[in-house]
Amino acid sequence: MRKDIAKMPMQERLQHLFSVVSGQRFLNKQGLGNEVPFFICPYRPEEAVEMERLQRQLVNRLEQAGIRILSINLYDLAIDILKERDIWEQVLELEPTVSKDQLKELLQGVLDPEAHLVPAIAAKLRSVEFDVLFLSGVGEVFPYIRSHNVLNNLQSTAKEQPTVMFFPGSYTHSLETGASLDLFGRLHDDKYYRAFNIFHYEA
Repeated sequence: MRKDIAKMPMQERLQHLFSVVSGQRFLNKQGLGNEVPFFICPYRPEEAVEMERLQRQLVNRLEQAGIRILSINLYDLAIDILKERDIWEQVLELEPTVSKDQLKELLQGVLDPEAHLVPAIAAKLRSVEFDVLFLSGVGEVFPYIRSHNVLNNLQSTAKEQPTVMFFPGSYTHSLETGASLDLFGRLHDDKYYRAFNIFHYEA
């Protein structure tokens, strides 16, 4: 019976993630059945601070082992895009005066994954040499950026190297409903089936 590594102590998870990501099987994208090399690293939302620390430790250990990691935080990237488009100050001024739905609609437009977010990620991919892409900040950009939209639009852009998305929630598969990214363990409407749970991938 497979152990649920996602519920293990952080140091055990760190060791598992290091073993997987540093392995040639992972780096060479083996065992994926021609699927895109996307991996979900789920964690409980209340573990967010611990997971940030684990991610930093993981990056340090991997880079010491000669594996180059490109880390992109979606929240930081969203702010960079708003500043580059000269609308960051405008958003800050508008926020107290408009409804949450109006703000969400505005941000969804200016941070649209296909038109703006993924091209910004693609520019970062082109700017450095790396072996693995780490994506974080998923919870912070909800609801104006949805993780399944990012992954769908990344499929043609980030297929050369493995991508690991750190996800505050669960990645579930069932015969009835298919696979879904359940953000915060509550939102069950993000259908996405092309990624692999990194805790189920053999080192």
